[in-house]
Amino acid sequence: MFATATTVAFQGLEARRIEVQVQMTGGTPAIVVVGLGDKTVSEARERVRAAFASIGLAIPPGRLIVNLAPAAIGALPHDALDGVVCFCEVGLDGSLASAPGALPAAMAAHVGGGLRAKPGEISLAHQGVLFLDELPEFSQQALDALRQPLETGQVLIARANHHVTYPARILLAAAMNPCRCGGGGVGVGACRRGPRCAIDYQAQLSGPLLDRIDIQLDVPPVTAADLALPSPPEGAAEAAARVMRARDAQSSLGAGLNAVLDQASLEKIATPDAPGAALLAKAAESLALSARAYHRTLKVARTIADLDGSDAVPRIHVAEAA
Repeated sequence: MFATATTVAFQGLEARRIEVQVQMTGGTPAIVVVGLGDKTVSEARERVRAAFASIGLAIPPGRLIVNLAPAAIGALPHDALDGVVCFCEVGLDGSLASAPGALPAAMAAHVGGGLRAKPGEISLAHQGVLFLDELPEFSQQALDALRQPLETGQVLIARANHHVTYPARILLAAAMNPCRCGGGGVGVGACRRGPRCAIDYQAQLSGPLLDRIDIQLDVPPVTAADLALPSPPEGAAEAAARVMRARDAQSSLGAGLNAVLDQASLEKIATPDAPGAALLAKAAESLALSARAYHRTLKVARTIADLDGSDAVPRIHVAEAA
């Protein structure tokens, strides 16, 4: 006797179709699970035995060979599960409980599965902000792992028998002190170890990682005089409204937000005027900008122009972006 059922297993966020094959043969009564199933699958034999006993059914005599996962046979016609995807947890009393991941299973019941590789913080921050304080204190391996997601908006996790891709389109914000001592600079509170401390500390950040950070600012310490200044005329609400207008302007062009523009769209939308183009060419030569940094500067300049409500990208916006 042979029967099949269909279920799904997860590989990252993907659901892959799994066909459960069960065959009853002669021999010593037993349930044999074949394949490379994980511990949950191997323990399913006892769960099936308990579930059958609880609902008053006897496991058919003979040797039951199950490929990948358990499937109950005998209580249903052999074709009763045709066109059905089984996605639940079998209780010891024979009840069927909902299982995590039903939504992706319903959306993609024909795909899924494998050993689970959990998403990290960068994927949990997808379509949001990931803030890393004291950036150089993170390990070099952790920092270098940011390079691919910042470039592609995805993170690829490689395992021995499969690869998992998670979404990771984030806005990365980071902060750091000038040196490990926290002082840096000159004057009161300056680092007593001298410039070498700042050089060594900042060297923890690789050039390729910094090349993927669009805006880098040196923020001077706040002085007592700064604290006495009145609040800026533009508050948080006004700034947020200006940002939303800029995003709407970008979306209306049909190419997406500036951060995800490809090179062709960038040349069409973000080409500066003649003085701006001349300034960008001079900056690229004097600062030895990489191709990535060159296009990054164009994106930032286009964004500054959007915030100013400008259709063109004039020289002043290129200067601020560079």
